[in-house]
Amino acid sequence: MRKTFPKQVLAAAIIACLAISISAKSEKPAGSVPQWFKDAKFGIFVHWGIYAVDGTGASWGIFNKSIPYGKYMSQADRFDPKKYDPAKWAELFKEAGAKYAVLTTKHHDGMALWDTQQLTNGEKLSVVTKTPIGRDLVGPFVKAMRDAGFNVGLYYSWLDWSNKDYAAKGRWRRGEAPPKNTTPENEDKWKRFLAFIDGQLKELCDNYKPDLIWFDGDWDVSPKDWKMADFKKKLKSWDPGVVLNSRMGGYGDYDTPEQGIPVVPPKKYWELCMTMNRTWGYNKFDTKHKSAFQLIRILMECVSMGGNLLLNVGPTPDGTIRPEQVAILKKIGVWTHKYAEAIYGTIPGPARIHYGFPSTLSKDRKTLYLCVFNSPVNQILFKGLINKPKKITLMATGEELKRERVGGAPWMHIPGVLFITLPKGLEVGYGTVVKIEMDEPIKLYTGKPGAIEQN
Repeated sequence: MRKTFPKQVLAAAIIACLAISISAKSEKPAGSVPQWFKDAKFGIFVHWGIYAVDGTGASWGIFNKSIPYGKYMSQADRFDPKKYDPAKWAELFKEAGAKYAVLTTKHHDGMALWDTQQLTNGEKLSVVTKTPIGRDLVGPFVKAMRDAGFNVGLYYSWLDWSNKDYAAKGRWRRGEAPPKNTTPENEDKWKRFLAFIDGQLKELCDNYKPDLIWFDGDWDVSPKDWKMADFKKKLKSWDPGVVLNSRMGGYGDYDTPEQGIPVVPPKKYWELCMTMNRTWGYNKFDTKHKSAFQLIRILMECVSMGGNLLLNVGPTPDGTIRPEQVAILKKIGVWTHKYAEAIYGTIPGPARIHYGFPSTLSKDRKTLYLCVFNSPVNQILFKGLINKPKKITLMATGEELKRERVGGAPWMHIPGVLFITLPKGLEVGYGTVVKIEMDEPIKLYTGKPGAIEQN
């Protein structure tokens, strides 16, 4: 006998249909963020400079007064990295699965890694003029990375603790919230300092044509006093297509959370920058490194939430990367190469209400990738998938997996729970990925639970 439904049930069904949606998070508005950056997902940050000599970490010893300024700068007399071979760096970064690399061209100490023609206190302050190595270190990095197929980023610090024209010096104390609307202490000095920055940034754009400029140190004065709007226009004209990070008073193209995965992703496209141990530059006392498993998990958390991971290495005084970091990058690379399809060029997967671990989607939304990090595991479950999967496989082996729908109310368009059975005794190691292929773009049920009535 044909079933009939009361009006309230039909109304509920209509509401349920309206609740069917593609609840996978869409990519964040990215402004002028280029597609290569959104597809890359994983980059390497390189903090390197004269501070590697004594191995106490990047520039902050000056600010914290844990080391006298003269003693800090004397490291330049001993900076002679004879083993610097950026082609080897590029080979390692490629093995790790990174797609772009960012080098610190000038940190807060003001020491440029290229042959700058701009004067700091009346003289050129660079590794070309002040160190035994006596040559440009940025150019070889850019060439080696591009030869290896990487997009290239250059880090540049707005503030400069060596330049006496930096008229905002000392206005902020570490441990306090950075000021938002301070003004420079000396207008004439500030004008000279802005001209100095203008000149250095023009050199970087003209000489190296970076794909990305990674700014830092904008916190001492307001965006208006920095003239950030003007700098953005200049940078985009000097180097069309360059992408700029957020640390330019909000005028950048994407956000840069640091050291911690955002609980709520930024509205703009974003990139988490994170150290491999605890410090940015080489620190011989810092041997506490994150594990390859932890970093793979962090990478996939970022990718699944619509961001990138920029993972830092701190080369040693001789220009090599410390063995612990090499080993970790190689382990990461085994995983990223095996599961490349689930990482690069993907978009964020469904919200965690559907699946409790990181997930990603192909751009056409017809393939869903579910990360599995717990071991051993017999079954995983996915809630609210309306599509009937065409095929479900374990990516590592290509083995097709059994599936079963449990519960559900098809007449109300409630799909129930999809259980996927994994091979018995599967040990996932650093993690594995389940691939779900569908004939149509993913459709998900997001209706509210409630009573189901019918005659």
